Amino acid sequence: MQIIRDTNYLQKLQSIMEYIAQDSVNQALKFQVDLDEIIHDIPDMPFKYKKSIYFNDKNIRDLVFKGYVVPYKIDPVKNQIIIIGINKYMEKLK
Repeated sequence: MQIIRDTNYLQKLQSIMEYIAQDSVNQALKFQVDLDEIIHDIPDMPFKYKKSIYFNDKNIRDLVFKGYVVPYKIDPVKNQIIIIGINKYMEKLK
């Protein structure tokens, strides 16, 4: 499966990286490298992560990483995984 990073994800990741880099550029780079490694492994088991609490779609999953949630959509027809965004993790209010 091909991994597509949506512009929304890329823009938010850039903001997060800039924020982390204020304290440590090395930590910002480590954050990105570690996240990219996990994202790279998604195609091996695309349904590994729980169904998103933010979307009512079984093909949208939430990868939780270091206090952030990275929702992604599995598109079996196009054989793609689309990384939708990245936000601070907050449980859905009931």
